[in-house]
Amino acid sequence: MTYVMSDLHGEYEKYIRMLRTIRFSDDDVLYILGDVLDRGEHPIRILTDMSMRANVIPLRGNHEELAEHVLRRLCVEITAENCESHLTPEDLDAMSSWLLDGGATTIEEFTKLPMDDRLFLLEYLEEFTDIEEITVGDSTFVLTHAGLSDFHPDKPLADYAPFRYGIDETDYETRYYPDKYLVTGHIPTLRISPEHDGRIYIRNGHIAIDCGATFDRPLGCLRLDDMMEFYVK
Repeated sequence: MTYVMSDLHGEYEKYIRMLRTIRFSDDDVLYILGDVLDRGEHPIRILTDMSMRANVIPLRGNHEELAEHVLRRLCVEITAENCESHLTPEDLDAMSSWLLDGGATTIEEFTKLPMDDRLFLLEYLEEFTDIEEITVGDSTFVLTHAGLSDFHPDKPLADYAPFRYGIDETDYETRYYPDKYLVTGHIPTLRISPEHDGRIYIRNGHIAIDCGATFDRPLGCLRLDDMMEFYVK
């Protein structure tokens, strides 16, 4: 079976409960559409678990984008020679933005790890992709964290540039593909449609799966084989 989840934001207990709820096995595949890190209590614990599962396919969210940039700087030993030049103004701006958006929990867990484990997780973060297209049964799904910049239905996915500290949000009033679903996270479904508060949004060729788990709402997961929805609180 093929599953999609998004925006775990450090909610490790919900993540584990969801894996148990769907009875996730080695024969299944799970795509996680970004924003695993920050805000919640145990983002690094989730990231570590994901890295040990070959059948979990991670996509990059804006929180991973910022974290990768900053965490790489935290793996460099500060010396008298580099103390004034190691962190550039751009680095400091990125760190400030990240901390304001919940990065403290990620830093706290990350800096407690041995250096080898830190470097391993950084290499794992670098493997995250921005877009995946998959076919499950008779349906095709384009998976991405938040949106597709300068969208055109005939534009090859390889031509979409990866975001750098910015994000292109999806217009859920516009149908993007006539024959494919666009699957996204990033925006809690409450913001898309109040009637979908804490529930997966499926409408107009869109599937939005950020149910707001980090905002005291359920974590949602969708099985693409039969469009079965799963929720844990």
